[in-house]
Amino acid sequence: MFSLVLRDGSRLAPLEVWHAEEFAAHMDRAREHIRPWVGPTFVTDGLDGARSTLKRYAERQAEDGGRLYGIWRDGVLVGGVMFTDFDAGFGVCEIGCWLEPSAEGHGLITEASGVLLHWAFTSRGLHRAEWHCRAENDRSSAVAQRLGMTLEGVRREAWPYGGRRYDKEVWAVLAPEWQALGR
Repeated sequence: MFSLVLRDGSRLAPLEVWHAEEFAAHMDRAREHIRPWVGPTFVTDGLDGARSTLKRYAERQAEDGGRLYGIWRDGVLVGGVMFTDFDAGFGVCEIGCWLEPSAEGHGLITEASGVLLHWAFTSRGLHRAEWHCRAENDRSSAVAQRLGMTLEGVRREAWPYGGRRYDKEVWAVLAPEWQALGR
């Protein structure tokens, strides 16, 4: 298994089924904080839910689709990044992220997402990477901007949560733009 050093004692590594107990404990710390901002099937309860989510991503990866990576800070799982969608045939992917409150403000998501973008564009030859977030999620929009993405539009009331519908921003960066940034 690989593990990449990020910063401040943090590392990025695949988040796999055998991490289910650690992922469940992490979700206990992060659940209410991330619930408004990530898909409902990702925010799991308990060990069985954690195992199910990790297994779902393992199956996607086996099909050359979505992938899931954890961020550990000082040996503790504090969040992660993922390819929520990965289509090599079309040359397009979507990146997502989550982080528990204790790990915010350290640049971990921007750095880890940059690792995924670099791999998608240089190793896999993808042409386009997207970032979707609720329009009110200023922290997520800021990450997209730091990654050199362009806000392409807003999908009105496309994000259901808590009995309401919210606007969703769609950000993207193309491979030539990423390369022009010198990354």
